[in-house]
Amino acid sequence: MLPDYEKILRLLIQPEKDWSFVSLSFFAAFVIFYIIYIALGRTHRRLILTYVTIFSLFFAWKANGPLMVLLPATAIFSWWSTRQMMHSDRFRRLWLTVIIIVDLAPLLYFKYTNFFISTINSIVHSNFAPLDLLLPVGISFYTFQAISYSIDVYKWKFTSETPLPEYLFYLTFFPLLMAGPITRAEVLIPQLRHRLPTATTGKANPSIGLCLIIVGLIKKAVIADYIAQFNTWVFDDPTAYTGIENLMAAIGFTLQIFCDFSGYSDMAIGLAALMGIELRDNFNFPYQSLNPTEFWRRWHIALSTWFRDYFYIPLGGNRKGLARTCLNGFLTMLLAGLWHGASWMFVVWGAIHGTALAAHKVGKRLFLDRIPNTLFVRIICWTLMFTFICISWIFFRADSLPTAITMISRMFTDLNIHDLIAFAIARPLWLLIVALGLELHSIRHDDYNWLKNRFAALPWYVKFVIFAATVQLVINFSSLNVQPFIYTQF
Repeated sequence: MLPDYEKILRLLIQPEKDWSFVSLSFFAAFVIFYIIYIALGRTHRRLILTYVTIFSLFFAWKANGPLMVLLPATAIFSWWSTRQMMHSDRFRRLWLTVIIIVDLAPLLYFKYTNFFISTINSIVHSNFAPLDLLLPVGISFYTFQAISYSIDVYKWKFTSETPLPEYLFYLTFFPLLMAGPITRAEVLIPQLRHRLPTATTGKANPSIGLCLIIVGLIKKAVIADYIAQFNTWVFDDPTAYTGIENLMAAIGFTLQIFCDFSGYSDMAIGLAALMGIELRDNFNFPYQSLNPTEFWRRWHIALSTWFRDYFYIPLGGNRKGLARTCLNGFLTMLLAGLWHGASWMFVVWGAIHGTALAAHKVGKRLFLDRIPNTLFVRIICWTLMFTFICISWIFFRADSLPTAITMISRMFTDLNIHDLIAFAIARPLWLLIVALGLELHSIRHDDYNWLKNRFAALPWYVKFVIFAATVQLVINFSSLNVQPFIYTQF
C-alpha cells in the first residue's frame, strides 16, 4: 500500500477531466503555489517568471495531459519565427503567413476535422468515420493570443524584442489558459519589464483580486451551475415541457452563459491581480445594451476586439461604404460563430448577430439617429434587444435547428398563466436566483467599482469571513458533478 504522501503526490500530478478554478485540487495547488510566490518576493525577476511559467505548464498538464505539449511547442515556434520576421525586411510578409498557418494548424485539426468530415458525409452521402480527437482545453485562446503577438510585431504596434522567458510567461500564463480573456502583448509583457509581478496598486491590488474571485465564484459555482441543470433538461427535449418552461430555460440560459463566462473572467483577472498583474475587463454589463453594436462592445470584449482588429478592419472595416461595412460585419460574425464551435448552429448564431449588426447600421443611416433619446425610447430599445439576445442564445445552445425552432415555437404558442404559477411553486429557488441574477446585472458600473473599493478597504479578517462564507455557499449549492466552464470547449 502506498504511503499517504505518495497517494497525494500522484493525485496532484495526474491530469483531471474537470480541472478548473472551482475544483478543490486547483485551490490546493494554487495555495501552495501562492505561498511560494509570496516568499520569493522581490527576488530576481527572471526567477519569478520561470517559477510562474513552470506552474502554468503544470496547470496545462492537469487540464490536457500529454496534449499540453502543444502549448510550449506553439510558444517556442511563435517566438522564434516572429523573431526571424523582425529581422527580415525582404521576407517579412512570408514569415507572417507561415506563422499564422502553423499556429492555426493544430486548432483547425483538433477542432474542425470531424466537422469537415461530417459535412462531407452529408453532402456526398459518404460514410467517413469521425476521428477520435480530444480538443485541447484553451487551444483557441492561446492560439489567438500567439497570432495577435505576431501580427502586432509585423505592423510595428509592438516593437520591442521579447526575450523567450517573457514570451513563455505571456503565452502560458495560467489564469488565461482555459478560457482567456485573450490578452495582447502590449498589456501583459510591459508589466513584466517595468515592475516585478508583485504590485499592489490599481486593478492589480490583491484585495481587488480577492473581490473578483469571490464575485466569480458566486457567478459560476452558485448561479450558473445551479440554473444550468433545469436549462439542460429543457434544451435536451423542449417538446416535453410547457411553453412557460421553455421560456424560463431560454431566459435561464441567457443568465447562465453570462455568469459562467464572466464569472470565469472575473476569477482569471482576480488570480492575476493577486500576483500583481493587471488584466483588462472582459465584460461590461452587456445585458444593459440598447442595440447589437453596443452589445458587442460589452460582451466578450477580448474576442470581439480581436476579430475587429485582425479580421474586420483588414477587410475594410467601415471605410468602404455602407454595403461593404455591413458585409464585413456579417462575415466577421460568421467567423466568430464558427470560432465558438465546430457546428452549423454556431454559424447560424453568428449569421443572426451579423444580420442584426447590419440592420442596426442601416437603421442608423436611415432613421434611428433621428429618434429622441428619451427614457421611454431606451426602455423600448432595451426590451427589444434583450428579447433578441434571449432568442439568439437558443440557437447557440440548441443541438440542432429543429430543436431551436421547436423551442421558440412553444415559447410563443403555448404560454399559460397557470403554467407560470405552477412553475413558481415547483421551482421557487431557481426563479429567485434567475430574478436576482438579472436584477444585479442592472447595477451601474460606477457603483460596482465603488463596491470593489469598499471591499478592498475592509480589514483582512472581514475579507476572510466573506471569502469563507462564499466557499460555504458554493459547497451548499454545488451539484454532485461541477458543471464545466462553457467556454473551455471553444
